[in-house]
Amino acid sequence: MDIIHLLPDSVANQIAAGEVIQRPASVIKELMENAVDAGAMNVDVLVVDAGRTSIQVIDDGKGMSETDARLAFERHATSKILKADDLFSLHTMGFRGEALPSIAAVAQVRLLTRTIDHELGTELSIEGSRVVSQEPCSCPVGANFEVRNLFFNVPARRKFLKSNQTELNNIIQEFERIVLVNPSVSFTLSHNGVLVTKLPTSSLRQRITNVFGKRINEQLLSVDVETSLVHLYGYVGKPDSARKKTSYQYLFVNGRYMRHPYFHKAVMEAYEQLIPAGDQIPYFLYFQVNPACIDVNIHPTKTEIKFENEAAIWQIVIAAIREALGRFNAVPTIDFDVEGRPEIPAFDRQPAFSGTSAPRVEVDTSFNPFTRNAESGSYNRAPVDWDKLYAGVSKAGQGVGQDAEEADEFLKVAPQPSHQDLYEGQIDQKIETSGEYFQLKGQYILASAVSGIMVIEQHRAHMRVLYDRYRSQMEGKPVSCQGLLFPEVLQFSIADAMLLEEMTDELHALGFDVTPLGQGSFSLNGVPMGLDGLDPRQVLSNMVESAKETPSGIENEIQHRLALTLARSTSIPVGQVLSQQEMSDLLQSLFACQESVYGPDGKTIIAVLKQDVLDKLFS
Repeated sequence: MDIIHLLPDSVANQIAAGEVIQRPASVIKELMENAVDAGAMNVDVLVVDAGRTSIQVIDDGKGMSETDARLAFERHATSKILKADDLFSLHTMGFRGEALPSIAAVAQVRLLTRTIDHELGTELSIEGSRVVSQEPCSCPVGANFEVRNLFFNVPARRKFLKSNQTELNNIIQEFERIVLVNPSVSFTLSHNGVLVTKLPTSSLRQRITNVFGKRINEQLLSVDVETSLVHLYGYVGKPDSARKKTSYQYLFVNGRYMRHPYFHKAVMEAYEQLIPAGDQIPYFLYFQVNPACIDVNIHPTKTEIKFENEAAIWQIVIAAIREALGRFNAVPTIDFDVEGRPEIPAFDRQPAFSGTSAPRVEVDTSFNPFTRNAESGSYNRAPVDWDKLYAGVSKAGQGVGQDAEEADEFLKVAPQPSHQDLYEGQIDQKIETSGEYFQLKGQYILASAVSGIMVIEQHRAHMRVLYDRYRSQMEGKPVSCQGLLFPEVLQFSIADAMLLEEMTDELHALGFDVTPLGQGSFSLNGVPMGLDGLDPRQVLSNMVESAKETPSGIENEIQHRLALTLARSTSIPVGQVLSQQEMSDLLQSLFACQESVYGPDGKTIIAVLKQDVLDKLFS
């Protein structure tokens, strides 16, 4: 009995949709790319409930005829290629003919489209790969795709969608990747009927500024190199724009976004020894190469691309970025061209004054404070035999090292503290009230404890105190806000702006008076007390970056990250000298906290050198 059979088209389309359409952002990507391929100059994206309920993409491209509209939803139906050789001369985003059939297989789709040479357009409705209706209609030139109830017939896939905030962030990410490579096209994005962003046609640099905010404009250096292999252009960040984390890293080839770890490494190689290890640089780099020299048909999402001359292009990337850094004096250079420069006189060791008019200072070089002087009554210092003294120390060290267990105890001078070590029997008297506190190297505070010597890391201690205070403020306790004399206008990227709006209540609880102005702009009217000397822009940016790492919907975790970021930014820095009163106040506040041994980031605040360890060291 034969057991192999052909799958129905509807099942085959659902299988293909599993690779092409993974979430609402995938639908946005495919429909926007089709709009660009159709020659649209204006593209509007409207999303409801982060794409769960509805996704609508409207363009003013060339549109489709009645027959083409029906045929576009058939598998492997495309206008982009005719034969296999066309895969090596691609100039469009799509070419497989899988996107629309995949979308129609897992959603309810309604299409309104018209070409310029027809007075009437066509309206087509499809549900789960099944054509429901097709009839003439009145509509503008272009295409209007409406995708409703995504994964309505695949409940398992719908159940695994993330929260609305996470899915919206993915949509914004795909939206940014397309708008950054098409600055000559106007785009809008709306969510739940609210305009999120409007991007008019502009230059490439202006498009980057419109997407990520005005501050990034002053951080960018232009790159433009043309060779026989590649035309490389775009922008890279100045070394002082390096951050531990940055999401502003984009590589494009022939108008298509790509992930390429090899070229990313080339970019970071160009900044070697210019930025701290582990820091990241923002960059927007565009590659124009011969389509025959790349292969984009190796992944369903077409974001992984193979290059024929990767090693050569690697060298071009490094050379181009280093040239940009040198051209804008980001890299120090030695300049031997002194023609036309003012003459700087060489240093003259001869005194500037001569004769009796010049002041003279007589110094008695024969004075020695350790030499006995009968008139002064001082004493002669006894000679020290340093060789003999160090020999004794060396022998003592050898004695300690003879016993392995004793050596381990010797090295474990400051063991990790525990609640039992610190508090058992000493809850009311952790630190002896008599005596002074000592500050070591501007980082540690030494205090006499009942069980020995207590060492407190001042930065972490203050961070714990501030963290607990900020968490209390978030729970509804009174908070003080310092109003700004002149409100500042802050601008964020599309994704950051939406996240900041979600955090408005928590920010108000912390003492930030932030008002959304629309289009990614915010008015900062007030800041918490204690931010003196800090840039509130940078503090807010750090809080947004920290919130990005938090799974959406976990309110407690978001509050924790916000309070931790603010506490880390405003706590006493390492190296700050503290007075006796300041050290006393800090320790009193620390021990008033419910948890004082470990910081909110899990790092140790207190270590104790116990009396028995000290006795063993000096025995």
